[in-house]
Amino acid sequence: MKKKEEFKVSGKELKEKVKHLIKEGNVRRIIIKNSEGNDLMEIPVNFAVVGAVLAPMLAAVGAIAAFLTDCTVVVERKK
Repeated sequence: MKKKEEFKVSGKELKEKVKHLIKEGNVRRIIIKNSEGNDLMEIPVNFAVVGAVLAPMLAAVGAIAAFLTDCTVVVERKK
């Protein structure tokens, strides 16, 4: 069973929010949506997503954040 949560964040808060969620450890997937509700990026989070794999994803999140004023972060957690 999966539990979903949504957070509204500004573009400048996006990267820090994603980093915080990944560090929590119980996150299965993160979806970033624009203000219209369209999916911009989906990040599968598991034990394989560490170090060298995580860095390019966070760089992409930072690039997306530069173009957004408001967005929604959907978090799918392990139950």
